[in-house]
Amino acid sequence: MQWIVLLFFGSTILAVIAYRWVPVYVTPLMVIRCCQQVAHGEKLRLRHHWVSLDEMSIYMPVAVMASEDQLYLKHHGFDFKAINAAIEESKAGKRHRGGSTISQQTAKNVFLWPDHSWVRKGLEVYFTGLIELIWGKHRIMEVYLNSIEMGDGIYGAEAVAQQHFGRSSSDLTRANCALIAATLPNPLRFSSKNPSPYMLKRQTAIMKQMRHIDVFPKK
Repeated sequence: MQWIVLLFFGSTILAVIAYRWVPVYVTPLMVIRCCQQVAHGEKLRLRHHWVSLDEMSIYMPVAVMASEDQLYLKHHGFDFKAINAAIEESKAGKRHRGGSTISQQTAKNVFLWPDHSWVRKGLEVYFTGLIELIWGKHRIMEVYLNSIEMGDGIYGAEAVAQQHFGRSSSDLTRANCALIAATLPNPLRFSSKNPSPYMLKRQTAIMKQMRHIDVFPKK
């Protein structure tokens, strides 16, 4: 048992250290989605192009912070106020609101699987602490914007920029970035290519919030 514990901690810490510099080309979710496509007899759809954060539009990290995690640069991986609010809303039977930060979402995307079990959540806390300690905010945002699902078979800012806007992620406008961020709660349901009136309303709201968030510092 002792060796199993040592192997777990040793391998996970080494993996996090490696990803501090090595691009994340494949995530568990990408593999799961591909397996689902094969199981349904569908053509494989996997579009993913890694680019550095400094090559993306300066508005892309601002948009996701405005939409997903406005305290990103201030917290150490967890927004306890948002977590408590989500718990209270759940107890009250209201519509569930996620309390996960960008750091938590990144830890889940890169190292874990989509699930709501306590085991997965516990591992998410562990990996979130590791990447906050070893990667830092710039790298976490870079990995997040390269690995997050942004459409059917589309992962990362560069891929969605090419597929939905016909341009590189470096050329995305402030409005483009806000629209992409608006889809993130459910990118398989909401589209930045063919936005519904609801998506356009969310885009406007996010653009208003973006005014209060500073441009993400370059490395």
